[in-house]
Amino acid sequence: MIIEKYKHLVEQRMRSSLDEWASRDFIEEKEIYRFLHNLKGTAGTIGMVEIENEAAHKLELFSDASTRPFTYSEWHTLLGSLFEHIPLSLSDGSLSNVLAEQPSLAEQEGKRILIIDDDVELAAYLKGLLEERGYPVNIALTAERGLKLFYDWKPNMILLDILLPDTNGMEVLKQIVEKSQQEHSPIIVISTNDTREHRIHAYRLGAMDFFSKPIDEELLLALIDNRFLIKQQWEHSITVDELTGAYNRKHFNKVMHQLISNFQRTDQVFTLIFMDLDHFKQVNDTYGHLMGDEVLRSFATIVMDAKREGDILCRYGGEEFALILPNTDKSQALDLLQHIREQFYAHLFLSAGHSFHVAFTAGITDSHAGNAHPEKMVEEADQALYAGKVSGRNQAVLFSPQMVSAQKEQKLNIVIVDDDPLIREIVVSQLLQWQPSRAIQVSIKGYEDGIQFLQSEWYSEQNKYIILLDGAMPTMDGVEVLNKLRQEYPERNIVVAMLTARTNQTDIIHALQHGADDYIIKPFQMTELVSRVERLVNKIYK
Repeated sequence: MIIEKYKHLVEQRMRSSLDEWASRDFIEEKEIYRFLHNLKGTAGTIGMVEIENEAAHKLELFSDASTRPFTYSEWHTLLGSLFEHIPLSLSDGSLSNVLAEQPSLAEQEGKRILIIDDDVELAAYLKGLLEERGYPVNIALTAERGLKLFYDWKPNMILLDILLPDTNGMEVLKQIVEKSQQEHSPIIVISTNDTREHRIHAYRLGAMDFFSKPIDEELLLALIDNRFLIKQQWEHSITVDELTGAYNRKHFNKVMHQLISNFQRTDQVFTLIFMDLDHFKQVNDTYGHLMGDEVLRSFATIVMDAKREGDILCRYGGEEFALILPNTDKSQALDLLQHIREQFYAHLFLSAGHSFHVAFTAGITDSHAGNAHPEKMVEEADQALYAGKVSGRNQAVLFSPQMVSAQKEQKLNIVIVDDDPLIREIVVSQLLQWQPSRAIQVSIKGYEDGIQFLQSEWYSEQNKYIILLDGAMPTMDGVEVLNKLRQEYPERNIVVAMLTARTNQTDIIHALQHGADDYIIKPFQMTELVSRVERLVNKIYK
């Protein structure tokens, strides 16, 4: 009987939402997506299989990252087959306070809560309680359903009972804890079996908290609010560049994949801009790295003040930044970019009685049928940026296909940094005999340690670089050199392969996490080295 009431309520919610949408001029795509997402989960929980399947099918048509407006005729046509499952007359609203969705639910980001508990009445009560506070909630009455929702719905917090009809909740905890920790999604175990042994077991498996039944709702709400605040701080720390306050490379990659996916479904155009500060190395060399940091911070502040609310600024690497403009083509982006260029160049920097200005060069591209992949868009924006650099800097350049052949004329520099003089001599001599598969001009040079290399005048932004970097050197460890390369130089024209005698998998992963593109284990055959270099050439000229 309880299940029938919940089925009735789902039908009410569908009717209520659709009636409310009909009164509005348009509905944003992400709101439709979230409606279908919640409908799929709730209907599946209580056995409304036809509605669950229909919602799942319709869900593939929409994106939760898009704000594209849909008129009544558009969404009504797309969702038409769902209407067959809604009775014409619905009058019983006795459970509306328990499961009714709040309008603010569709606006919540990163606060989805999954309740895995076979106590239907308690789960429904908690759902209503949490949704009143703006948290989107889904319920699973079995472990099997809970695991499905965990992977499909991707909740940001899990309330997990350890007594479930089909599987012990501790087994569910074992299966989800690693992914939950990777996503910084806390797991709160709830149980009537509030024993010391159960608590210890849950904590050792990876649960963040253990909450006993019956529920003290005020205490539970305070705990949930607290855990989401901590989660927000965690996520901020791993997606925001500490120096500038802009988003970091990790967030850039995530946003680009989301927008490309949305473009492939909806043809909604967005623009990518690469911005590189002109002669930034001279700023560091002349005024010091502290002043260089101040320039970077000031640039990020000016861009963030000038950009629109939905635009995303990321620090891509060193003095290079990426600005992503949703719902904007590249010609529309020029006006905003010109304003930013004027604001930044007007900023006066002061250092030890000297004043100076800094300009930047920008490369612009937008999404189209030929570049619907993050790497392809990055390549086009990079080529436009390169064209701006070689033609005088301090300008914004739109990508055109003619730029591809021009960039391939860049000189390739292969640099070997190794404290073993014999290794340097062998590698240099062998690479001097190497004939690359591409028609490119190659220069090869060796350095005996990381400090000598970094202090030399090795870098020119007009060229490309393959750096073979020894992992263990006496004056500066190879990973330290790698960190400086990724922090202080644009990544677009530099690939790094670590030369290492360390076969420990952890050391290799450590180097890759810090920005290495490849690793070559010593001792190595020269044929293998040349093969790896050829692969890196293809990577940098892709």
